Parts: sequence; structure tokens; C-alpha cells
Amino acid sequence: MCLGIPGRVVEVAPEGLMRMGKVDFGGVIREVCLAYVPEAQIGDYVIVHVGFAISQLDEDEAQETLKLMAEIGILEGEPDTQSPMVKSR
Repeated sequence: MCLGIPGRVVEVAPEGLMRMGKVDFGGVIREVCLAYVPEAQIGDYVIVHVGFAISQLDEDEAQETLKLMAEIGILEGEPDTQSPMVKSR
């Protein structure tokens, strides 16, 4: 079983051999390969699996997925409601 986590692109690296960027996962920022989502820009949400962004999704979908993951215990602790990744509903 594979698990992809939604995150928000916060930085896209200058040109290189492979398109890379930084993605915010509710306050945790990781470097991610963006080669599979060439249209993704800063502020867009992507699904990341093992360090590779594999698809794009809209903000509402990302927020709903993060909320559900927190509710079933996949994400540790409570979501950071101050983060732009999680909105209070």
C-alpha cells in the first residue's frame, strides 16, 4: 500500500538536472522532486510519495485529506491550525 501526503509548494529551485522544490507539510518542510508535476508553482498543492510529487490537487482537496488523515491518526498530534496547510472549519 502506498501513501501520498498532500503538501504546499513553498519554493521551486532554479533550473537543474531535475526540477526540485520545497514542500510544506503543515510546518515540516522537505525537499521534493517536482519533475512529475512540471506545472506546479509556489502555492500549489501536490501529493508527495517517497520524496516525489506525483500529482497536483486543489487546496480544498488537500485540506480535506489532511483533516481526514489527522482524524484517523495517520498524522501525529493535532493539526497546526496556524499553518496555511490546515484551516479550521
